[in-house]
Amino acid sequence: MKKSIILTMIALAAACASCTSTGWTETSKEGYNLIVQRNGCTLGYSPASGVSIITEDGSAFKDLNRNGTLDVYEDWRKSPQERAEDLASQLSIEEIAGLMLYSKHQTIPQYREYDPMKYTYGGKPWHESGADTAALADNQLKFLKEDHLRHILVDRVASTSAAVRWSNNVQAYIEGMGHGIPANNSSDPRHETLATDEFNSGSGGDISLWPTPIGLAATFDPEIAGEFGRIASKEFRALGIATNLAPQAEIATDPRWRRFSGTFGEDPHLAADMTRAYIDGFQTTAGKSDGWGHESVNCMVKHWPGGGSGEGGRDAHLSFGKYAVFPGDNMQTAIDVFNDGAFNLDGPTGSASAIMPYYTISYGQDPSGENVGNSYSSYIINDLLRGKYRFEGVGCTDWGITRDCKAVDIQSGMPWGVEDLSVAERHYRILLAGMDQFGGNDDKKPVLEAYRIWCERHGEDSARARFELSARRLLLNFFRTGLFENPYLDAEESCSVVGHEDFMKKGYEAQLKSVVMVKNHDGALPVKRGSKIYMPQRQSPNIYNQNGVISVKGEFGYMLPPELAGECYEFTPDPEEADFALVLISEPVSGRGYDKGYRPISLQYGEYTATQARKVSLAGGDPLEKSENRSYRGESVITENAADIELVKQTREAMDGKPVIVGLACTKPVVVSEFEPHADALLITFGVQNKVYMDIISGAFEPSGLLPMQFPADMKTVEEQFEDTPHDMKCHVDTDGNAYDFAFGMNWSGTIEDSRVKKYRK
Repeated sequence: MKKSIILTMIALAAACASCTSTGWTETSKEGYNLIVQRNGCTLGYSPASGVSIITEDGSAFKDLNRNGTLDVYEDWRKSPQERAEDLASQLSIEEIAGLMLYSKHQTIPQYREYDPMKYTYGGKPWHESGADTAALADNQLKFLKEDHLRHILVDRVASTSAAVRWSNNVQAYIEGMGHGIPANNSSDPRHETLATDEFNSGSGGDISLWPTPIGLAATFDPEIAGEFGRIASKEFRALGIATNLAPQAEIATDPRWRRFSGTFGEDPHLAADMTRAYIDGFQTTAGKSDGWGHESVNCMVKHWPGGGSGEGGRDAHLSFGKYAVFPGDNMQTAIDVFNDGAFNLDGPTGSASAIMPYYTISYGQDPSGENVGNSYSSYIINDLLRGKYRFEGVGCTDWGITRDCKAVDIQSGMPWGVEDLSVAERHYRILLAGMDQFGGNDDKKPVLEAYRIWCERHGEDSARARFELSARRLLLNFFRTGLFENPYLDAEESCSVVGHEDFMKKGYEAQLKSVVMVKNHDGALPVKRGSKIYMPQRQSPNIYNQNGVISVKGEFGYMLPPELAGECYEFTPDPEEADFALVLISEPVSGRGYDKGYRPISLQYGEYTATQARKVSLAGGDPLEKSENRSYRGESVITENAADIELVKQTREAMDGKPVIVGLACTKPVVVSEFEPHADALLITFGVQNKVYMDIISGAFEPSGLLPMQFPADMKTVEEQFEDTPHDMKCHVDTDGNAYDFAFGMNWSGTIEDSRVKKYRK
C-alpha cells in the first residue's frame, strides 16, 4: 500500500475519532470526502489524491502540498490576498505558466459527429471508447498534468449530472499534484433561449432560460439583470463553474455588429447600470463582508476598451474585421461604461474580478502611433486599464490571439498588428503590455519561452517578479470563491438547483418583460382568447458560423407550433376563416461583410447596394491583402431571407383587412420599413420562448419592454452614422407616426412614458 494512502487512512481515522472534540464531522461522498466544521470552512477532498488533513486549534485544513505543515495558502483563516501572495511565491515558473493558460472550449464529453480536434479517450474517439460521459479526455489529462493548466472553458455538457461528475473527476485528478491547485472552470453565457453559435455555445439545456443580454436591456430594469446574476450564479456553481466569461459591457454603437445581442445596447448609461447589477448578482455571496464566498462567480467582463465599433460593422474574429474605428472620437464613451459599471460596483466585491480585451485594433488611439490588437497594446492595458482606471484584476486575452492567421476570411488566429512576430514573442508582448492570461492556449511551451525572452531582456529577477504578479492576480479568484477549500459537488444537490422551477419561472418572466411592442394600430392587440388564428409556414434562414459555413440549416414549416397556438386560439390553415394572423420572421441575414472582397452588411431585406458608403476606409492594411482600402462602396448584397417581406405582404392580402400581427425576432437593429406598413401590430423580441408570443397576444401579459437601441429609417442613415457613436441615426417612423427610437415602447394604453423612460431617454 502506498505511503500516501496509509497517511490518508490514518488521517481519516483520527478525524473520525476526534469529531466531537474538534467541532467538525467528516462523511464519505461519491469520490470525495466532506468535512463540515461548526466554526470554519467546509472542506472537500479526494482520499485518493494523497492530500491529508491538518488540525490546528480544533479546526481542519487541507495539506495540499503534502508537507505536513500548515502553509499560509492552506489556512482558510487568512485573507485571500495573503494566501495568493504566499502560494505565488512558492510556485515554479512552470506552474505559473500553467496558471496563465486558459483552455480551448471543452465539450463534455469531447465528441461531435464532426470532430476537427480529433479528441480521444484512451486513444479512441469517445463514441468508440466506451468511456463514461464524465470521463476526462486524453487532451484534458495532458494539459492538466503536463502543462499545469487550471482554467478550463466548459462548453456543451451532456447533462447536469455529467458536468458534476466530470468536474469532480478533474478536481480529484489534480488535487494531489504540485501545490494542489484546483481547477477554475468557466463558461460562456449558457442561459439564453437563442444561442449565437460561437459566443454562447453552452446555451440551452436543463437550465433556466432568459432573454439575451440585449433582451435584458429591453426591460430597462437593472434589478432584473441583478436577479439573473443571482440565479445564474447558483446554477453555475452547481455545475462546477466559478468564472463567467461575461458580461459584454461595451456599447454596441454600430448597428450591424454581429455581437450586438451580447451587449446591453448602445446607451452608455443603461449599459453601465445593467453591467453593475449583473456583476453584483454573480459575484456576491450574501452575508459575506467582502461579498466573496462559495456562491460567488467571478465575472470576466468584456471587451475592453470596447468592441462595438468595427468599421462597417464587421467583427474582429476575422482579419477583414480587425479594425475598430472612432470617427466620432468616442472611445471614451465606451470606456466610461467599464469605469462606471464594471469597476465601480454597488456590492461589496467592488469590481469585476477579470477583464477580456477585444481582438480589435483600436485604430489611431495610441498616442505613439502604434496600431496593434488591444491585448498587445501597452497604451490600452498598462496606461489606461492598469494606470488611469486602476484595474487590479486578471487580464485575459480573447481566444486564439497568439496563433497565426492563415486567411483574411477564415477564422484561425487573431494576432492583429503583430503578425510578423513569433508565437513566443506574441506571448511576451502580451505580458509586457500588462496582461496575465492567454485565452485558448493549452500549451505551456510558448509561455515558458516568453519567460526566457523576458530574462534575456530584463533579467531573471524581473521575470520572476512579473510572473508572480500575474500568479497573485490569478490565484486571488480561486481563493475568493472557496475553490481551495471545497471544489467538489454533490450530483443530486446540483440537479435540484440547475433548472429549478422557481429559476425557470423567473427567467420566463424576464422574457415576457423583454418584449417590445412598437405598433398596435387600432388596438389590434390583445386578441380575445378562442379567436381563430392563421399562421403561414415559412422558410427559416440558415445560421452561419464565423467562417460563413452553415451551422444550422434553415427549415420550412410553422415558426410557432399550431398546437401551442391552440392553447389560446383555434388554429386554422385557411386565412379566410381566421379572425387574425400571426407572422413570425427574423432579422435580415446578409453575410459577414466579406465575400471574396469587402461587401456591405445590410439591415434591410431587399437587395442592397452601398452607394453611400465611404469611398476610402478609415483603417486598413493586412499582410494577406494588397490594398489598404477596405471600402465596399458600390458593392451589393442579397439578403438570404428576403422572402420574409413577401410573406408579410401575402398574409396581409390574404387576410383582407383582418388584423395581421408580426413578431420580429432580432439580435440587432433592423430596417423595418419594408414590412411595417403591412402589419397592424409589431412585437420585437430578443430571444424568447414561443409561448411568450401567446401570452402577449392573448393579453395574459401586458408588454412593457422598451427599445434598447435605435431602429434606422434606412440603410443611408446606417452608412452615415459613426461606428463609435450612440444615438446618431435617423429612426424609422411608422404609419401611426411613432418613431422607433431608443427607449420607445408601447403597452395597451399607448406609448410608455414611465420612470424608466424619463431616467434613460436624453
